[in-house]
Amino acid sequence: MSEENKVQFTEREALFYHKTIRPGKLEIIASKPMATQRDLSLAYSPGVAVPVDAIAKDPDAAWDYTARGNLVAVVSNGTAILGMGNLGALASKPVMEGKAVLFKRFADVDSIDIELATEDCDAIIEAVAMMEPSFGGINLEDIKAPECFIIEQALRERMKIPVMHDDQHGTAIIAAAGLVNACLITGRKFEDIKVVVNGAGASAIACTSLIKSMGVKHENVTMCDSRGVIYTGREKVDQFKSAHAIATDKRTLTEALEGADVFLGLSVGGAVTQDMVKSMAAKPIIFAMANPDPEISPPDVKAVRPDAIIATGRSDYPNQVNNVLGFPFIFRGALDVRATAINEEMKIAAAKAIAELAREHVPEEVAAAYGKTQQFGREYIIPAPFDPRLMEVVPSAVAKAAMESGVARTQIEDFEAYRHALKSRLNPTTSVLTQVYAQVKENPKRMVFAEAENEIVLRAAIQYRSFGYGEPVLVGRTQAVLDKFAELGVSETDAATFDIQNSASSPYVKPMVDMLYQRLQRRGYLERDVQRMVNQDRNVFSAGLLKLGVGDAMITGMTRPFAKSMQEVRRVLDPKPGALPFGIHVMVGKNYTVFMADTTVNERPSSADLAIIAKETAAVARRMGHEPRVAFLSYSTFGNPSGKWLDSIREAVSILDQEAPGFEYEGEMSPDVALNPIIQKAYPFSRLSGPANVLVMPGLQSANVSAKLLRELAGTTVIGPMLIGMEKPVQVAPMTAIAPDVLTLAVLAAGGVCG
Repeated sequence: MSEENKVQFTEREALFYHKTIRPGKLEIIASKPMATQRDLSLAYSPGVAVPVDAIAKDPDAAWDYTARGNLVAVVSNGTAILGMGNLGALASKPVMEGKAVLFKRFADVDSIDIELATEDCDAIIEAVAMMEPSFGGINLEDIKAPECFIIEQALRERMKIPVMHDDQHGTAIIAAAGLVNACLITGRKFEDIKVVVNGAGASAIACTSLIKSMGVKHENVTMCDSRGVIYTGREKVDQFKSAHAIATDKRTLTEALEGADVFLGLSVGGAVTQDMVKSMAAKPIIFAMANPDPEISPPDVKAVRPDAIIATGRSDYPNQVNNVLGFPFIFRGALDVRATAINEEMKIAAAKAIAELAREHVPEEVAAAYGKTQQFGREYIIPAPFDPRLMEVVPSAVAKAAMESGVARTQIEDFEAYRHALKSRLNPTTSVLTQVYAQVKENPKRMVFAEAENEIVLRAAIQYRSFGYGEPVLVGRTQAVLDKFAELGVSETDAATFDIQNSASSPYVKPMVDMLYQRLQRRGYLERDVQRMVNQDRNVFSAGLLKLGVGDAMITGMTRPFAKSMQEVRRVLDPKPGALPFGIHVMVGKNYTVFMADTTVNERPSSADLAIIAKETAAVARRMGHEPRVAFLSYSTFGNPSGKWLDSIREAVSILDQEAPGFEYEGEMSPDVALNPIIQKAYPFSRLSGPANVLVMPGLQSANVSAKLLRELAGTTVIGPMLIGMEKPVQVAPMTAIAPDVLTLAVLAAGGVCG
């Protein structure tokens, strides 16, 4: 694997990420109102006594009246952190916080990390078992073998909630899913394949146990550890390894691989040679899952065995065995039926569901995220980690298996309705943004950062390149930018690799002046005026670089108000033919997204302008995974109260009536009618089938004020403003933006989301 394909970042950048805004990656937010004395009385004393009494009488009521049913503890003692070894409980906290974030991001499962400062198995078992009333499930993480086996088994026996050591079973489930499909492609059956497992730690033993449960014969699996083959009668083998010992005269990995159908590697990088691969059976199946470097790289396998099917733990090769495909969704299904355990039937159901999903047609938005068509075959035996269908498919399969195996406390009567509910738990914007980021990595762009002397902008530019989105073009005084690099801990050698464009000395100044003078000479500008603008105005110079093709997109805004930045950019760039420049603020909540326009450019849009804004914003909503429902907002709802400013809104609706644009729209209407389904029932004639997600504002004053109020007070994530309608992709970030905001706008511009 080449170094340039790896995500690169400095230690300082990683520390800054974990420290900025607020330390760590988690916070707790109340799910009920806490604004009034009555709210507090209901939340605590005396109102809380009522659910307390209900739970005392019926313990199952805790699932109804507390957060327990959606709460998982991520527990570690830090003895096996990310392959880094035993670094202690406290050092494991960033990893466990990260695991909790993944639970929330992928399956809307709330999670709290718990780090236990002990290596005593009995102490861990007692501590976790005593926490059973607090949680709906326990995810054990980064606990070394063989202690992890002892701890998990004891907790499964003692606790009546799901307990799973993800390092074991998460990897096993995804690997088993891939193996099902690899066998299907190569015409093999589980009961016939000969498997070699290299590694005898937690993941390797769990993988071996699971595939045996799914039909692979015990005698057909040869397990190897650092001392060679684990055979019957070998000395100094613990009970967990000895359970997989077989009678064989083979003693080395090299001997074991001769004629083998399958290699499952969960050991160390470089453990397998090309000669070993050559000795395997026809159409070998090779899962080299060691991280960060596989036992053998896919190119090395292909060089000697082009007929092989290969999987790794790496995202930069096809067929990634990634635990995130499993654990969030397995716990989601288990929690939803209040399961008492995660048993073998549930794990098998998850593996089969993941395997079946890979065989289905891949949605275009998933294929686009990876820059190529993804269809079931030798290089697509495992679904993409960001396939939104995982949330529907895997929890449903797990919940059904829990019900059928008798560990479910509640029953799901309508699985179609359950799948719909699962889909609605997550905001599609989150998945689409992830896909856009992946798409830009596949098609990197040159991004002009107009204010590179600004620390926030420079951080975003560094991340833009580090994460593989393309090359930044840094506009600023050369020495000032280099000094800022030094302050950020970037070495002189690395800083020298960045393209810094200084408007006082750039070779593009002369052609830019010629181009811009030709454009502005009949608008009252002398050539020396143009020369001065190019030399002194970073936005004019940056937009000129974009116009000349030096960059593919541009971002600015951190050092000047939006209107000023926009004015400078417009001196160089025009709107797209037939387009209207305008701005969109995107409000992203837990399970909703609202697109608000125009919030930045047009002070008093005409009816034709409003119609264009509605169509273009609806197109952006679709590109971000939403079926648009457009509301033209006003203080009036269908003529009540009446007023003199309503004609343009009504005429905009009439324009869309004539054009039949292919999305729902309605107006004029007040925000509560547009967004509140209860109030909507008072207007049964409305053409909106549900709450609006595209809000077209009647004028810039109301739009801009509303967007900024929501950004400051509502507590939702705000993307934007996103500038739409320019001839080249340009974004103007708010002056309050932080580096992740600037990076997001840059990637959205590079990915074409902004039109």
